[in-house]
Amino acid sequence: MALLVVQHQQTCPPGRVGTWLTAAGVALDVRRPFAGDDLPQDLSGHDGLLVLGGQMGHADDEVAPWLPATRELIRTAAKGAVPVLGICLGHQLAASALGGRVGRNPAGRTLGVLSVLASAGLATDPVLAAADAAPVVQWNDDIVTELPPGATPLATNDRGDLLLARLAPTVWGVQGHPEADREIVSDWASKDVGTRELADVDVPAVLAEIEATGPAVEDAWRPVAAAFAAVLRD
Repeated sequence: MALLVVQHQQTCPPGRVGTWLTAAGVALDVRRPFAGDDLPQDLSGHDGLLVLGGQMGHADDEVAPWLPATRELIRTAAKGAVPVLGICLGHQLAASALGGRVGRNPAGRTLGVLSVLASAGLATDPVLAAADAAPVVQWNDDIVTELPPGATPLATNDRGDLLLARLAPTVWGVQGHPEADREIVSDWASKDVGTRELADVDVPAVLAEIEATGPAVEDAWRPVAAAFAAVLRD
């Protein structure tokens, strides 16, 4: 099984999700367009698509000129019933590519470890069901404000924000960061030190919570990665 992975910046790697997918027998073809890698025009030779997070916005095409090609790959996959998993920015790109809307969260930045609160449909979802009640890291300003036509919301977080969704029959979105461990989030925090967004945040406490919830994240999200691998296999 070959999975095309779009990585938008150095500090947002596949992380734990990549490790779990590899353990499930998936070969990762990681493309880093920010470093000069080309994105294919279609998904020939790949069984699925994983689109990771990034600091840029979903429509920041001038900042990240590969975003239009990424959105087109998502549309191509959806039309061809090829499995797609979008994480944070990837979730937002998938939602917008398929006809939804993305915007700033009116409640402000979401930062820290939150919980998956299931909506109807999560328990029977073939990919995300195991994430019910799981902890997940969030570090985002934007959210999906309107789902694409025909999409199904699957879970919110503690604040009521959309967290998990089935955006099309073979496209899943996760607003959180199951891939991000303490080391990855430390890199994000170091770049935000001194900003208004972190002015009232106890960053050491957030990092400690991320480390403490690591085993629970592993227990919940590794099966999600295995379920996505099974969908690729089918």
